Amino acid sequence: MSVQVAKPSFEDDDGEEANLSLLFDKYKDTFTTFPKEKGWMTKDVYMYQGFWHQSKNVVSVETVMATQETFQARSTDIYLATLPKSGTTWIKALVFAIVNRDRYKTKPLSSHPLQNSNPHNCVPFVECEVLRNSPSYVIDEHSPRLFATHIPYTSLPQSIHESGCRLVYMSRNPKDVLVSLFHFANKVRRDPLTIEEGFEMFKKGVIPNGPYWDHVKGYYKASIEQPTRIMFLTYEDMKSDTTENVKRLAKFLGYPFTEEEKANGKEELEIGGTISQPK
Repeated sequence: MSVQVAKPSFEDDDGEEANLSLLFDKYKDTFTTFPKEKGWMTKDVYMYQGFWHQSKNVVSVETVMATQETFQARSTDIYLATLPKSGTTWIKALVFAIVNRDRYKTKPLSSHPLQNSNPHNCVPFVECEVLRNSPSYVIDEHSPRLFATHIPYTSLPQSIHESGCRLVYMSRNPKDVLVSLFHFANKVRRDPLTIEEGFEMFKKGVIPNGPYWDHVKGYYKASIEQPTRIMFLTYEDMKSDTTENVKRLAKFLGYPFTEEEKANGKEELEIGGTISQPK
């Protein structure tokens, strides 16, 4: 089986901004009544179903509500869930490489999508699909689909809960999430946050898709209750023993490494000659 390569995120979809504006107009009378706090990357964040979300963004309260209403999951889907700044790009690259390794094993390394495109283009956010004029997931109805999401477990579309699909969650040490989020936010803000402000906001749970602990606990509890369907990973374990955890991940996804692959060292997923670890 092969997994299709999604279109680059909105680079070839002229209507995404218009569609986001339509969603904003559709839901503004609803979400503007929600509890509100100062945001990290956007002016404000709004609480929806117990979690804080940005607005007027491709991953936002508007796209979460629209995804809940319209998205239809399949049993063959694979979803990668994280909080922002918890290794999202890395887990996307790893999973894409695992499930597509047979597809590209006889082709030049230079043709591999991860050599030519950002992992976010290879594994799109499910929240973004509602903004596309031509959603990437309807291109091939028979291929397994890879999606990422920041949506809390309890807010996932009902079709995901009911589909029986596989889901991988990766958590990261909250101190590192805070520091990474702080630096990322200050790259896009006009009025930089101080680390003291960021700490107080994080402590209150006011981060995109947070509170942190509620997000992590939701997926952890689900993984205990449904271990064959939901896998819980930590960024720290993945980094300390990448090879063994990639083997576990591949087996869980239904793409286990063969003895020949293990003997050849392919479980290290050498892309460009190095193990795919975050820089």
